Amino acid sequence: MDQQYIINLSFVGASFLLYIGIAIWAKAGSTSDFYVAGGGVHPITNGAAIGADWMSAASFISMAGLIAAGGYSNSTFLMGWTGGYVLLAMLLAPYLRKFGKFTVPEFIGDRFYSQNARLVAVICLIVASVTYVIGQMAGAGVAFSRFLEVDSTMGLMIAAVVVFIYAVMGGMKGITYTQVAQYCVLIVAYTIPAVFISMNLTGNAIPPLGLFSTHVDSGMPVLEKLNQVITDLGFNSYTADVDNKLNMVLFTLSLMIGTAGLPHVIIRFFTVPKVADARWSAGWALVFIALLYLTAPAVASMARLNIMTTIYEDGTDAQPILYENRPDWIKEWEVTGLIEFQDKNNDGRIQLYNDANEDFAPVAKARGWEGNEFTYNNDILVLANPEIAQLPGWVIGLIAAGGLAAALSTAAGLLLAISSAVSHDLIKGRFNPDISDKGELLAARISMGVAIVVATYLGANPPGFAAQVVALAFGIAAASLFPVLMMGIFSKRVNNVGAISGMLAGLIFTLVYIFIYKGWFFIPGTNNLPDTAQHWVAGISPLSIGAVGAIVNFAVAFIVSNATEEPPEEIQKLVESVRYPRGAGTAQDH
Repeated sequence: MDQQYIINLSFVGASFLLYIGIAIWAKAGSTSDFYVAGGGVHPITNGAAIGADWMSAASFISMAGLIAAGGYSNSTFLMGWTGGYVLLAMLLAPYLRKFGKFTVPEFIGDRFYSQNARLVAVICLIVASVTYVIGQMAGAGVAFSRFLEVDSTMGLMIAAVVVFIYAVMGGMKGITYTQVAQYCVLIVAYTIPAVFISMNLTGNAIPPLGLFSTHVDSGMPVLEKLNQVITDLGFNSYTADVDNKLNMVLFTLSLMIGTAGLPHVIIRFFTVPKVADARWSAGWALVFIALLYLTAPAVASMARLNIMTTIYEDGTDAQPILYENRPDWIKEWEVTGLIEFQDKNNDGRIQLYNDANEDFAPVAKARGWEGNEFTYNNDILVLANPEIAQLPGWVIGLIAAGGLAAALSTAAGLLLAISSAVSHDLIKGRFNPDISDKGELLAARISMGVAIVVATYLGANPPGFAAQVVALAFGIAAASLFPVLMMGIFSKRVNNVGAISGMLAGLIFTLVYIFIYKGWFFIPGTNNLPDTAQHWVAGISPLSIGAVGAIVNFAVAFIVSNATEEPPEEIQKLVESVRYPRGAGTAQDH
């Protein structure tokens, strides 16, 4: 057992004990505690909890890896998720808080005066949330497989047990205070390595400023140096413009409105005493989120530059390093299977270049290269960054705890959203309205346990790396839940038939498109269309289709509503009262 393993285990173990201790201290004693933490959370506390809920494994682990791999073209993740939060805070959260319900499906059911609308909303919520939680569990598996030296399946099991203890026991009350602790862990873990790396590469201790500073070794601007290194190896320029702007706009929009429709973040605004507190929570959350999101582009760029200069120590014109001389961080990550080397030309050196670039092929051939030999999973970049930069062991242990905190905090929020939808909206709302508060609390805990088991199983076999899976979840939420929430607040004319028709149309349209191109759905007469730009309809990727699904949802809902009866007068007055709030509104047991 080496020293670094002991450090990692100490940091992770201490953080887990903290989370479990908080859950015991804040154990939920009622359904109000379980669903909305009793409705008495302070705005600053809620803002930090929202920040942790928001900054999932996709933000902490995968977003920087995506930006590192794609440069400017993948900045859509950054723009979409940040813009989506502002959309949620301004257009939805205060009004939903004024309505004073426990769950998103309950709002939809009451606003559209239909138990069927509530049921469809539950289905949409579960599909989006389960897809999202797969990405969180997959991210936890990546972190565990490296830092605790176990395989990803065992890592998922450990993560599931920890989440089970503090989420099932504490409910929203326990999760809220646990997420505050997780936010502190993850933001410190993310920013400290970034400061070290920025200092090493640029001499600037503030990573966002370091990104636009001078590279110490070359005297060139950091981004200019990075562009030179990767284009010399046949990769696209890091700062290159995007060819398919339609897809970029739709993808950004899908992430934005999907963000605003995600139930696990929306329910956080139900935990504060009054509407004004919901607005303050939104403001504080934006501050907490900005600390990581302003740092992520610098982490991504510097990680990419670090990897390239590790393989080509004397510049890209020189021979790459010998495999036997590879640094320790490569050896450590090879054990996980997330880094692979294949010596295709038997020269014992690591050739890392873009072998798909036909223009670069003659250069590679002249050098005796026979294909790219070094591959790595994008999800490892943030976690491996401290090792690549040769930072102290305690920093590596800290980022291990941070990565797990990011994955587990969002997983807990999602599992709570799923649990409350099953126990409150299905069991109490539809099948057993007379269930006691104690019985409903038990049902909520059992639902949470089942959801954890399902999420763990699916997390062991994810359909992509963390941020890709999460992007699919955002697309599903964008196409199904966001439009009906917007219409429920801002339109008095949309009725129950229109809302149900819109949700189903948006959800089915989006799922079918995703399933076709991801190979999960077979159409007779086709050979499962490849998930490539030349085969997408109008160049729209499966990750972007949620924005189109939302348009379908809006269109169907308005067309059907205008072809059928207006909503009852009392519902139209209810919409007016929600849109122009005059009181605080308090979540009540139902």
